[in-house]
Amino acid sequence: MSEKFSPGHPPHPTPPPPGGREPFIQLRNICRFFQVGDETVHALDHVTLDIHAGDYISVMGPSGSGKSTLLNMLGLLDQADSGSYRLEGRELTTLPEEQRAQVRREKIGFIFQSFHLIPRLTAAENVELPLVLTGIPANERRPKVQQALTSLGLAERADHRPAQLSGGQQQRVAIARATILQAPLLLADEPTGNLDTHSSTDVIRILEALNTQGITLVIVTHDANIGGRARRAIRMVDGKIVQDGT
Repeated sequence: MSEKFSPGHPPHPTPPPPGGREPFIQLRNICRFFQVGDETVHALDHVTLDIHAGDYISVMGPSGSGKSTLLNMLGLLDQADSGSYRLEGRELTTLPEEQRAQVRREKIGFIFQSFHLIPRLTAAENVELPLVLTGIPANERRPKVQQALTSLGLAERADHRPAQLSGGQQQRVAIARATILQAPLLLADEPTGNLDTHSSTDVIRILEALNTQGITLVIVTHDANIGGRARRAIRMVDGKIVQDGT
């Protein structure tokens, strides 16, 4: 399979090193607490983090360390109890939900362990869905979808529903859907957790190819081999970043 993937748009050029530019993402003292009975759980405990455009970051740590909560915060699927989140210089922490949803559509793609494809839709229809939701006309949608599926070796599976696809094929459909709008930030939560070794390797190579085209990639994983492939690895324990380096 080719590792070059451009779902419907020319690829972004790989960005130059930060060189003093304002970070693409800035988290400052982000806290997220949950009340479990009489106990307060610190899912994120004063997390401060800079992410630059084009970064390739893995987030690792034991279960309950705050990895997925951090990813949900970056993806605006959850809201901080305190602290600041800036994306491209824009403060997002206090945005109303309608504006948060718009930022998610335009700036962020999501890939999950369980694929989250819609069972009654074909592969092509699943990939097309973000284009439909943004109001792109049908005659413009179809070639974009076809190109995305072809790039991922799925052209012959376009009319198959998720139940007719292997796990690796379903995840490739999910990647095409997540990137069809060419969002600059791609968040992947255990993207290989339900895949065999061969399919896992294919999926990671596809994600890495997207990163080389300029997409900022953040992967949460329990797999040290996958985490070690990233140019930057973050380790979390008890809601805190305890290690951040190459």
